[in-house]
Amino acid sequence: MEAKKVLLLATYGMEIVECGGALAKHAQNGGGADAAVALSRPESKEQIKNAAAVLSVNVRFLDFTSGDLNPDKPSKEKIVRVIRETRPGIIITQDPEHSFLDLDPDRRTAMILYLEAISLAARDWQVKECGGFPPHSINSIYFMTPEKPNCVVNIADYFSLKEEAMSELTSQLAFSAKVLSGKVTHEALKVLLKDYEDVKDDPAKLGNALHREMDRAYHLYHGLLCHTGFALAEPYRKAERFELEYLF
Repeated sequence: MEAKKVLLLATYGMEIVECGGALAKHAQNGGGADAAVALSRPESKEQIKNAAAVLSVNVRFLDFTSGDLNPDKPSKEKIVRVIRETRPGIIITQDPEHSFLDLDPDRRTAMILYLEAISLAARDWQVKECGGFPPHSINSIYFMTPEKPNCVVNIADYFSLKEEAMSELTSQLAFSAKVLSGKVTHEALKVLLKDYEDVKDDPAKLGNALHREMDRAYHLYHGLLCHTGFALAEPYRKAERFELEYLF
């Protein structure tokens, strides 16, 4: 089956790596993959670009303001323009259930913004204001890292690319190390990380080591440990009904 073009509507740049298996798979099998990042710090943009390049993903930055993301008309126009310009067959974005339980306020408003923009992109709305691109309908929406997945993607052959892409996000990795080190004792980290003594004094390296263990466990759980037949898998929730000629 020919791969479709995918667009990731990402609230933060790290989501490109979190969906990196599916994105890289589509990009390298003829479908192509784009990502539009709503929120990113100036110092992180080059790192996000490098991570996206590892995964063969075309990335653009929408430059919304953190803490002030709103589903207003100008914001919808930005998202609608991206959808009409890239014309994907599939959109991936954050899971509504997760976003409304998240303590990050931007995630909740971003979810409303994305879903309303997807709907408006298919209508004869603000065509001139959105770059003159014709309306475009999206038939398949997948929610990433969902609370209740209903499908998984085999990423065993792409997992090393995800790890390589993750290592580019040094600012995020250092932040992860700071947060996780405050929650877990040094004794526990020594048990978790065989190379703890080598990385403990470098926040980016420590964060990378922690993500390496967590990411492998996460994808192994949704793969082999859930008896899916895949060793490592990315979970998603398809928003629409599955239309089948026969059960399989």
